Amino acid sequence: MLDELTAKARAVLVACRRAGLTLATAESCTGGMIAAALTEIAGSSDVVERGFVTYSNEAKTELLGVPAALIAAHGAVSAEVAEAMASGVLAHAPVDLAVSVTGIAGPGGATPTKPVGLVYLGIVRRGGACRSERRVFAGDRRAVRHAAVDRALDLLRAAAEQG
Repeated sequence: MLDELTAKARAVLVACRRAGLTLATAESCTGGMIAAALTEIAGSSDVVERGFVTYSNEAKTELLGVPAALIAAHGAVSAEVAEAMASGVLAHAPVDLAVSVTGIAGPGGATPTKPVGLVYLGIVRRGGACRSERRVFAGDRRAVRHAAVDRALDLLRAAAEQG
């Protein structure tokens, strides 16, 4: 699994270099694992500018400017918050591309409408529209977090490769 993530991270870096893009991450349930996957590769500093680990709601608000009212209205694990996190990266970092992730990795924290494994990812390229996607990943905490990192790397690569 680690080799697969390393290969995907390497592909993200190559795509960003080709497009002349820099990136930053905003991570909640993954706790910095996306940034770690990218910076595991020597020379990644020409692409990866920073990562925000915003595990608490307060961190999302203080570091990324996610409105507390938005979190109160939709919950931290929501499309709205994932998009606000990604947009907040662009507002607080001199980068071209941002990815965000917020979710319930488990084993606790689930509700009837938000199961363990629920993850929202946000992706935005400067000058473009922010979008999010909802995923429900199977498995234990480790598997959910790994799957979220895997998907985030896919989103980053696709965003870097779009014209």
